[in-house]
Amino acid sequence: MSVHDDLRTPFRAGAIALSALLAACSSGHAPTPAGGHPQADRPPASTPTGNASAEEVAAEKRGDVDCPADKPAAPAGTPVDDVLGVRPGLTYEQAAHLVLCANPLLVIREENDRGFNFPTYGQKLRQAFTARFAEPRVQKTSRQIIQEMERDATARGMNAVRHDLKPGQSKWFVSTMGMPGQEKVIAVAREEWFDAGRNPTMDSVQQALVGKYGPLSKQDGSSNYRRLVWIFDPRGRRASETSPLYKQCSGIADPDGSVNLSPDCGVVIQAYLYGMRDNLVLAQRMQVGVVDQAGGYAAVSATERGLAALDAQRRARQVQDASKNAQAPSL
Repeated sequence: MSVHDDLRTPFRAGAIALSALLAACSSGHAPTPAGGHPQADRPPASTPTGNASAEEVAAEKRGDVDCPADKPAAPAGTPVDDVLGVRPGLTYEQAAHLVLCANPLLVIREENDRGFNFPTYGQKLRQAFTARFAEPRVQKTSRQIIQEMERDATARGMNAVRHDLKPGQSKWFVSTMGMPGQEKVIAVAREEWFDAGRNPTMDSVQQALVGKYGPLSKQDGSSNYRRLVWIFDPRGRRASETSPLYKQCSGIADPDGSVNLSPDCGVVIQAYLYGMRDNLVLAQRMQVGVVDQAGGYAAVSATERGLAALDAQRRARQVQDASKNAQAPSL
């Protein structure tokens, strides 16, 4: 779990920077039908029961997915800013389709507990979704459930490191913003664990990232991990070490992490590479994320204003209706 669980930072239109503190736990809510990806289009008629393989669980939740998904090109002259085709500016539906096509075992879930905290006046916004590999469904006895709870409690008591992904698996977080039904991507993060026995070298993964995103803005880390960052200003120009943006602008790489937005920063790409514990030359896992800070800041601002305007229109209609249909007081 993230240290920011259950926190939601209010949006302040006059602030230089804002951050959405993102809860790492799933919301437990079913996806909202969106009309753009099969999983959301076909909610299950009832909760499936009985044992099922991961493939069967994925098929139940995904429905018919037409792959490959279209990958809309970024505007000419702008930085490469996508993660497997998912990039800021895509619609919620386009991003969901691309994520589902990234692996046949991935299923998505709308996240209602991860986002920006500002008045929505009762309107429903899709601020984020996550995607994970489907897991086999196994019917367990009461004894098995109790044994698992005891093992989990023991592990927590010993501060054991427990990862939620296995070799060969990946997970996603996609942050979106916009008026209801018009939400667009402002940030995306993905974590991938490399297949056991097929781990690439740390250097080869870094070379692949530089080959895609271009020369690094900065790099740091330690013996077992590397942090790679690419920083651009709102006009798409690469920030140099002498730029104030060099230290000011941060990105997102961990799907359980937080998103920072500022009108002064443009696209920020960030990656973390983690080495194998028994051979640090080889990469165990990789996290890569992209955020359009200025674009996201503008989207949050515009959405807050738009929702306030809709509510003002609603209240004005109520006043107008009251002048025609209101009940006269008894005096």
